Amino acid sequence: MAVSIRLRREGAKNRPYYKVVVADSRSPRDGKFIEVIGTYDPKKPGHNSSLKIERAEYWISKGAQPSDTVRSLIKKNKKPATAAEPSSQPERETAESTVDEVSSASPPADTSG
Repeated sequence: MAVSIRLRREGAKNRPYYKVVVADSRSPRDGKFIEVIGTYDPKKPGHNSSLKIERAEYWISKGAQPSDTVRSLIKKNKKPATAAEPSSQPERETAESTVDEVSSASPPADTSG
């Protein structure tokens, strides 16, 4: 069975919305599929897709062929994930050090009252 990763069209007329599906290549575009691994909204500006990257990589490792559009969506969704991971750790350290600085900078409360 030849498996492909492709778009399944949903939504109204002139308002397309797609689901990224793993399907047998012989099944029709909006027909039977194996698994839904993401969504794509071409009308939405900015980040307009969500994708389970690990599932896409799993199916590709099993021999599934992504369509051209899905291949570009995988590439776009991999970039933010890899770029966000290294930058998230310094933010946490900065936030913790700022809290420590603020608490050490404030004078002790006078409880003699």
